[in-house]
Amino acid sequence: MLPTTALYAGLLGLLAIVLGAGSGLLRMKTGVSMGDGGDPRQLAAMRRHGNFTEWAPIALVLIAILELNGVGNTAVHVLGATLVLARVAHAMGLSANMRSALRGLGASLTTLVILVAAVWCIVTSFA
Repeated sequence: MLPTTALYAGLLGLLAIVLGAGSGLLRMKTGVSMGDGGDPRQLAAMRRHGNFTEWAPIALVLIAILELNGVGNTAVHVLGATLVLARVAHAMGLSANMRSALRGLGASLTTLVILVAAVWCIVTSFA
């Protein structure tokens, strides 16, 4: 059982729906069914969702492995909460101009969560 990871998987799942819906609703509004149609808003919406689906799953898998390997609940909560906040910050910061402190913060925190969790998984594999 992974009750702590389940909380963050659920929150990230909801965020995935929000990000996907943002892109889909913009597609309906603009009539662009494929690609970005040259619209920077559509490109930003696509990248919000795409970047999320590129990075969140591996981080969540690593966190789940840590929970399965018996890493403390507090550590799993810290990693999970940081990941959720990072993904929200990244999505909020990824605007049509593609430059924002929130975007950088979100990307950096996501990378940090993955790095910490990956190294920790390697260490726990020797225990």
